[in-house]
Amino acid sequence: MINLEVPRKLIPLLHQTRGFAEEVMRPISRKYDRAEHSYPIELDLVSAVIDGLTDSGTGQGAGAAGATRSQDVPVEIAEIAGVAGVGAGRREPRANGNRNGTNLSSVLSVMETCRGDVGLALSIPRQGLGNAAIAAVANAEQKARYGRRWAAMAITEPDAGSDSGAIRTTAVKDGDDYVLNGEKIFVTAGERAELVVVWATLDRSLGKKAIKSFVVERSNPGFTLVRLEHKLGIRASDTASFHLDNCRVPARDLLGDPEISTETGFGGAMATFDNTRPLVAAMAVGLTRACLDTTTELLARAGVTVDWDRPPLSQSAAAARLAELEAEYQAAYLLMMRAAWMADNGRPNSMEASMAKAKAGRTCVDVALACVELGGPTGYAETELLEKWARDAKILDIFEGTQQIQLLVVARRLLGLTSAELK
Repeated sequence: MINLEVPRKLIPLLHQTRGFAEEVMRPISRKYDRAEHSYPIELDLVSAVIDGLTDSGTGQGAGAAGATRSQDVPVEIAEIAGVAGVGAGRREPRANGNRNGTNLSSVLSVMETCRGDVGLALSIPRQGLGNAAIAAVANAEQKARYGRRWAAMAITEPDAGSDSGAIRTTAVKDGDDYVLNGEKIFVTAGERAELVVVWATLDRSLGKKAIKSFVVERSNPGFTLVRLEHKLGIRASDTASFHLDNCRVPARDLLGDPEISTETGFGGAMATFDNTRPLVAAMAVGLTRACLDTTTELLARAGVTVDWDRPPLSQSAAAARLAELEAEYQAAYLLMMRAAWMADNGRPNSMEASMAKAKAGRTCVDVALACVELGGPTGYAETELLEKWARDAKILDIFEGTQQIQLLVVARRLLGLTSAELK
């Protein structure tokens, strides 16, 4: 039976994470928004704390390096502000009972972290989206090698954005190596990460079935940083573009099965999204909560409060609007929790992950803009973080699959159709 209450054992972790978001992230949020491409050195201390808790085995959170599919490997990672690993801790479905594990603790800690700053959350060392990709499909030996290193993820190309199956970057086997050629854009934390998980095709003629992911060292001479992007939001996080020119990667750095399977096809690579989409939903839910909390405080100072015992039509327009936004938040929050719960309990969650990401991303954008409006001149000014959060919100409706792609995934699952049958 599904249980979406926050487990009591996770409450101390979430209190720590909320304190970190409010006391560490928010005070430096504006600083690194203005100083785009500058590395937030304050996060080194946070990373050291996470590593210390991991080494001691005293924590109870979940992260990219600690989440595992194995039934026999205990979860030892602790995160004050975990940002990756959702879905990687799956187990076989339980016949009875309810399990709240690494996936639930991951999304909840991410949610609390992003109440502080989404860009800074994406900049915490060794907690990148590439780490979630590794946790999703790497074998035990690869997880051991990569587990303590920072990994970004490179999927998008100039001619392959939302359609990941249209990837043109090639990987050709040459002895004990693969040779990669192509271009990758919009790589989150690409400049700062030590590793980049690059998606490439083994055979363009086979389409999605031949797409695999490879771990590429940032120091690889065939892997060149082309530029850093200037962005609307999440400016604290670097976004890079790369060129791969005869980039040689050892065959052991291919994630998952090297064989092209006509049965499973794109499934292995796409399993990454089942892990990262609830994570992005959690980012959006956290930012939504920050907007609502700040706006509630601003309105209260002006004498406007929501009376939850009265119908909206009997209250002021501002109070009624705030109540409506709270309802949208709750819907997004529960979808996020369901996707994580299903992963913890060994249930396929591809459709639910897309539902959570679609709802949370769109809700975050709508709520952030509405809160700017409700805040009036204060909402639009730099005296509060609302205007910044409105800019940050948009990316959460875009990356890891746009709103339209998520709706396509949900529709295909509901109707039982393939991507070829429903485009």
